[in-house]
Amino acid sequence: MSNSEPVGVRVLDREYTVGVSAEERDGLLAAARLLDARMRELRGNNRMVALDRIAVLAALNLAHEVQQLRQERESQQRELAGTLEALNRRLDGLLGTSAG
Repeated sequence: MSNSEPVGVRVLDREYTVGVSAEERDGLLAAARLLDARMRELRGNNRMVALDRIAVLAALNLAHEVQQLRQERESQQRELAGTLEALNRRLDGLLGTSAG
């Protein structure tokens, strides 16, 4: 089991401490930078927008992107599986004709 260490991240001018393993530290910091950038983008110049609203909108946008990437990956995997199947059939056909 890996040891958890406290890591400070800053999101929209607020400090948060999160416990992560040493291996996850860089990923957490990158994720915090991405979230901070998205939340700042959503807030824009309007500093009166509620923080929870900005957080939910940022989370929805990021979740939507993750969902799109999953769908693209699944589509690519299906396409790759179809291509491999077609190549295997072709190879079987070639090997079958040369063996006989």
